[in-house]
Amino acid sequence: MPETPSESATALPRDALGLGLRPPYYPYLFEHWPEVGYFEILSENFLGPAAPPRERLARVSARYPVVLHGVGLNLLGHAPLDEAYLDALCRLADRVGASFVSDHLCWTRAQGVSHHDLLPVPYVPELIELAAERAHHVQRRLGRPFGLENLSSYVSLARSTMSEWEFYTAVIREAGCWSMLDLNNIYVSSQNHGFDPDEYLRAIDFARVLQVHLAGHTREPDGTLVDTHDHPVAEAVWALYARAWKLGGPFPTLLEWDERIPPMPVVLAELEKARAVRA
Repeated sequence: MPETPSESATALPRDALGLGLRPPYYPYLFEHWPEVGYFEILSENFLGPAAPPRERLARVSARYPVVLHGVGLNLLGHAPLDEAYLDALCRLADRVGASFVSDHLCWTRAQGVSHHDLLPVPYVPELIELAAERAHHVQRRLGRPFGLENLSSYVSLARSTMSEWEFYTAVIREAGCWSMLDLNNIYVSSQNHGFDPDEYLRAIDFARVLQVHLAGHTREPDGTLVDTHDHPVAEAVWALYARAWKLGGPFPTLLEWDERIPPMPVVLAELEKARAVRA
């Protein structure tokens, strides 16, 4: 069994507020060096040999804690895990001194084709062992805590015999890894599939939560919510955050904003709302 995060899973203060690092922030960031608890980078943007991304990341990591968040692991794909990808991920984590690494409980590739999306599997007991074995292997290779993020989803698979939260928490428990809990994803999926987001929260072992993600979403004309990361955090998600904090806080909190990104001071002001909400 792993230790509690306060002992070894993160060097971040448990009430830290962080931001997903995106290229539009660089001019403001390098001029002002604003007060930010930590930055999370999209791992795949920094795995290559190109000098400019490496140089910018070195400047950031010299001043701020940096953690890694990936979309390319393909944990639940049919193919074996890509060991060359894991090698590169280990080197990147070592280079920035990442206290933890995370990716998604999903599949992204099949038969050599990348779908450029985070795709769900049926929530069935027989997949728990596979997912847990792979997640445990990744954490062992990284030599640091590895967190799995819950998905936003838009379809229900007929083969599922478990709720998403039953499947998600079982994989984390069996793997001995950690939870990277996305509250916007919980809310989006709860509205799309008609479940109670608080029931999801009550199933979470917050002692295993590395951090919580917040983001904005979009409502499509048919009523479907889509995890677009291009709006401020919805009031309903802030309310869910307040309830999560009451249930299991403190935990590091990170804001993602990936499209239609406003000036960095606007994003920082949105992140700062977390202090008031949890107070």
